[in-house]
Amino acid sequence: MSNQNNVDQNGLIDRVLKIKRCAAVVKGGRRFSFAALVVVGDGKGSVGYGYGKANEVPPSVAKAQKGANRAMIKIPLVNGTIPHAVSGRFGAAHVLLMPASPGTGIIAGQAVRSVCEAVGIQDILTKSFRSNNPTVLIKATFDALSQLRTREDVERLRGVKLS
Repeated sequence: MSNQNNVDQNGLIDRVLKIKRCAAVVKGGRRFSFAALVVVGDGKGSVGYGYGKANEVPPSVAKAQKGANRAMIKIPLVNGTIPHAVSGRFGAAHVLLMPASPGTGIIAGQAVRSVCEAVGIQDILTKSFRSNNPTVLIKATFDALSQLRTREDVERLRGVKLS
């Protein structure tokens, strides 16, 4: 697993999480192909992930970055953490995200940590259950993050004033 943090010309943070190699046995030997999993964020509440496949590593990473830029979602942040506790699921992965007090830091495994760092969260408590596959953990994390709502959003959607 690779832990590369890069900042591109647009100010986006991109992190290569996983590079997988696949071998196809052909007449002349083995033909390798590569798949890359990349998380991209601006550090201010936007984050996306991408998965790219190609015959070489650099094109697969480029395809994954392009897909991640297309799939960016906006996350509400409150004082460097999330507004409320939330859980997300994808396949066998189950991720629990809880807001934390300032100074706590990011308490998370590698896959969930990379998403939290890319989105710009400074303080959060997380727990992942069942699967430890980085691909499904990232998808479960995105499921959880997409459920986040601020207090103002809830008041506006319900048409009531929360005390």
